[in-house]
Amino acid sequence: MKIKAFSKTYNGVRVLDFPGMELQPGKIYAVIGANGSGKSTFARILAGVIQADQQGYHPHPGSVLYMPQKSYAFRMSTQANILMGSREYKKANKLMEDLQISHLALRRADKLSGGETARMALARLMMRPCELAILDEPTAAMDMESTLLAEKLITDYVPRANCALILVTHSLQQARRIADYALFFQKGALVESGPAQTVLHVPAASETKAFLDFFGS
Repeated sequence: MKIKAFSKTYNGVRVLDFPGMELQPGKIYAVIGANGSGKSTFARILAGVIQADQQGYHPHPGSVLYMPQKSYAFRMSTQANILMGSREYKKANKLMEDLQISHLALRRADKLSGGETARMALARLMMRPCELAILDEPTAAMDMESTLLAEKLITDYVPRANCALILVTHSLQQARRIADYALFFQKGALVESGPAQTVLHVPAASETKAFLDFFGS
């Protein structure tokens, strides 16, 4: 999937300037950077939630799946939220089992805790194939055990769906565990990108090194 260059401006201030890149199917791309670096804006533009300044990027309908930072739960059961009209009960039940939320299947999803809602939303996304999946801090509300379960599900899903996956994360440890590539944003600019083992361990840019040193190497 080739993504052309795009930018985003709010009130005359350029908050994101992305040079474009090609995403490879079957790979996980971790997006890292401090708060306000443009990570979520980048994710929302790729998902088609907001528009870039120029209209060079148009996701194909149905080709992109998006899980925002705050997951939405419809006022129906957890199982019904995951199915969303599908009749693939076996697949939904397996996803709930993998994320240890089978006991919540009949509970109203809008009554779940934050971590439970995130697991439900992740299962809902993974019911469907796509060309690009975008997860914005998918495990932020989860405890350690749930996070590891979610990471296992993500790494299983990507090659099976043969999709590219953008993972916006504040956790450098998570990026190191599961990412194939890493993108480091600072003040709306893509400072460095490349294989995760390189960017996250021996970065070329001094800005990336300073970020890693500050937030824990």
